[in-house]
Amino acid sequence: MERKRLGRSDLMVSTACLGTMTFGEQNTELDAHAQLDYAVERGINFIDTAEMYPVMGRAETQGSTERFIGTWLQKRGRRDDLVIASKIAGPNANMAWIRGASHDLDAANVRAAVETSLQRLQTDYIDLYQVHWPSRNVPIFGSNSFNPKRERDSVPIEETLGALGELVKAGKIRHIGVSNESPWGVCEYVKQSETQGLPRIATIQNLYNLTARAFETTLLDEVCFREDVSLLAYSPLAFGQLTAKYIDDPKAHGRLTIFPPNWSPRYVRPEVLAATREYAALARANGSSPAQMALAWCYSRWFVGSTIIGATNLAQLKENIDAAEIVLPREVTDAIDAIHARITNPGQ
Repeated sequence: MERKRLGRSDLMVSTACLGTMTFGEQNTELDAHAQLDYAVERGINFIDTAEMYPVMGRAETQGSTERFIGTWLQKRGRRDDLVIASKIAGPNANMAWIRGASHDLDAANVRAAVETSLQRLQTDYIDLYQVHWPSRNVPIFGSNSFNPKRERDSVPIEETLGALGELVKAGKIRHIGVSNESPWGVCEYVKQSETQGLPRIATIQNLYNLTARAFETTLLDEVCFREDVSLLAYSPLAFGQLTAKYIDDPKAHGRLTIFPPNWSPRYVRPEVLAATREYAALARANGSSPAQMALAWCYSRWFVGSTIIGATNLAQLKENIDAAEIVLPREVTDAIDAIHARITNPGQ
């Protein structure tokens, strides 16, 4: 599998990254180890997790994903040929079980989060440590409009970055990244790193799929190009919607049916369903499955450093990895852009 460099770091990662947020909720530890074994066998060297996983988030399961990866790492060995990424949760009053109700991105919280993740992962270092979402007021997770009336006290980026820098010096993390960030946020992280002599972000992990292409229209693509920040594309199948399984069978088993309807309502919007039908028809007319067309398109984008794929069984994982070998004809990518022009970013 092709490998790409992340930002200005020395991390060379596979085109596909194994996402793990189902481990501990939809997948058992045995399932998780089987997926990890298969992914590595197929050439994936990049594994992404987070302290808050699995989803949906619950006190009873929080941290299970990192623990499952940790037991696998101990069983497998050869830690140094893998790139392990994790994330610190930003503030969220509804997740009081993560470092307490006042958890945030201040120096003490950053240190505590890293130490706990290292223990669960049973490793001495994390290759890429990311800020899962910002401390400040910023529209994320389906909210697209900035509202200054929602301003609140927040931890300055400089403080978060300084704490991460200390952990880099200590050898506990190697490189850093952000997630669910805006163009302003990326620029501020870069500015602070340059003016304060702090570590530079290598990556941004943001939503990107056929129904959510705002990365291209908010100037994030230009910012990341000029500042050498690689996109780690998450939710490339729109929580399974772009596989067309829910179009084919509205009661199909998956997170859009087993989790509460209000958990991720953006992927069941009428416009998302309409776009999915058109993308699925295009894929099938050109000899591929809807999932493989959606992933092949994402894998091929010039600004994507790696695409984070998730699965609940090995058959799904195989299909997702196989898509990395598909090169979409120009007429197919043109047709994708035509659908996007008519139904623009319904899942953003």
